[in-house]
Amino acid sequence: MFTENPFATLASSVPPFLIRAYLLLMIAFVVGGTLFDMLHKRNAAYFFQHRRKARIRASREVSGGEKLRLAVETAAEALVSGEFCNPRRRIAHLLTMYGFIAYTMTSLIMVFGYSAPDALTPAILPLLWHIGALLILIAGIWFWFFIRVDVAAEGNSPFRLARADLFIVSLVANAALALVWSWQISLHSGFATLALLLYLLDTILLFGSVPWSKFSHMFYKPAAAYQRRLEEDRGTRGNLPLPADKPEIFGNARELPRHY
Repeated sequence: MFTENPFATLASSVPPFLIRAYLLLMIAFVVGGTLFDMLHKRNAAYFFQHRRKARIRASREVSGGEKLRLAVETAAEALVSGEFCNPRRRIAHLLTMYGFIAYTMTSLIMVFGYSAPDALTPAILPLLWHIGALLILIAGIWFWFFIRVDVAAEGNSPFRLARADLFIVSLVANAALALVWSWQISLHSGFATLALLLYLLDTILLFGSVPWSKFSHMFYKPAAAYQRRLEEDRGTRGNLPLPADKPEIFGNARELPRHY
């Protein structure tokens, strides 16, 4: 199961060009949904407007070398999920992030490079595909039942759903259905077709719901993190709260907590 390319097996009954066309449609959903989200919520307009205002308020210019350093620091922070202070949330986020990267990248490679029925897929690709799906599943269940604030701290039911949960729920379901589909293929079971149908429907939900889920946030967060670092180096933090160790910036006093 873990070394078998399920897309190559699928290509024995479905033309490979249809599999590739379906994957291209999912990519179009992501691109189109993200652009729609940006236009509808005016995220891009707000971002560039805020950037212009912050640059006007800047007390110093940042050189090209400094901008490169900030970009490297932002990328390094993203690679280790440094924005999370809670170690459990950070670990869950890292497992989900790297699981998702392995899962999606190997899907692209196996579909476009090794989806022909007679293609010899390198064993590492389906292995990483299965490991990626497992990481998503494990991290998603751990987060959903044991880490979520409204469940762990507030005592709410873990089965209570909101629109904000659409991305994580559909992602975890997608990973689970991918594993079930692959397992049924390895058993040559008649349930493989049903598992495939559910997998495809959930994939449409995952990528087709980008404008209404938190999927597009993964594209905004790196840009926002880089802009925050850039503003700090320029001497302005825009509309972000001032740090406790800098109570006065541009004449705006901030009182320290009374228990200090």
